[in-house]
Amino acid sequence: MTVINTPSAEHADSPRPGSPVWIALRNLGISALIIAALALIVSFLLLPVAKAQGKGELRIGYQKSASLFVLQKAQGTLEKKLAPLGFGVKWVEFPAGPQLLEGLNVGAVDVGYVGEAPPIFAQAAGAKFVYFGYDPAAPRAEAILVTKDSPIKSVADLKGKKVALNKGSNVHYLLVKQLEKNGLKFTDIQPVYLAPADGRAAFESKNVDAWVIWDPFQAAAEKATGARVLADGSPGVVNNYQYYLGARDFVAKNPKVIQALFEDSVTQGIWLKKNIRQAAELIGPLQGLPVDVVELAL
Repeated sequence: MTVINTPSAEHADSPRPGSPVWIALRNLGISALIIAALALIVSFLLLPVAKAQGKGELRIGYQKSASLFVLQKAQGTLEKKLAPLGFGVKWVEFPAGPQLLEGLNVGAVDVGYVGEAPPIFAQAAGAKFVYFGYDPAAPRAEAILVTKDSPIKSVADLKGKKVALNKGSNVHYLLVKQLEKNGLKFTDIQPVYLAPADGRAAFESKNVDAWVIWDPFQAAAEKATGARVLADGSPGVVNNYQYYLGARDFVAKNPKVIQALFEDSVTQGIWLKKNIRQAAELIGPLQGLPVDVVELAL
């Protein structure tokens, strides 16, 4: 996770994926989360004093696929981190990014974590929020899947086929870009808009010809059904960044809360990388997935 923006610090320099600073830090073995902490400290030093909202509750919008948030929820570490600030935590689950951003826009949550495509649609519709962090690109963490016995061998073979996807999500963008790369338009396929759980059911029952999905659901389909990856975001098709967003007023008035969120994410992210099996055992039940599938996705 790397801070990219905070109120009144929009031009603060933070390491970005692909930049010389980012590459140097990663080559030294410093994780993205640690880079985030360093960038966050710099950014918050640039913040003017804002009128705090006082004691209250941090409402976090999350998806089951956001494994780090799910781990933090399972361990209760953020609640302990925020207690000295007089803040509690409320975890609000959403099926996908577009629904989460709708919740952020109407004031149902204060912060959230989504892919790169949903915020574009939300901003086009007039949503008001700020970006305050991002994770490194993960182009292979989403893919177009087909069943193991499918006659479809290439993206070009999707012409005229039914393709399940979550509308307005990162995989929507992935599908558009892969179709373009292979000489097809979006109108050349039959999109079937389904949330992840419904998409998997349609895919396994072969009511659709392909399914565009992200991890850990991608890993689950590959392991459980032998699904084949037809194409993913690499090389250079999509970046698949994940962004941390917040309600502008909340982020501006509660910098210590946002900083505590980042610090806990740093700590838990490092612990996860050192204890992947144990983390999977905590995350799996909350994601409704087998531990070995979650371990594979992590």
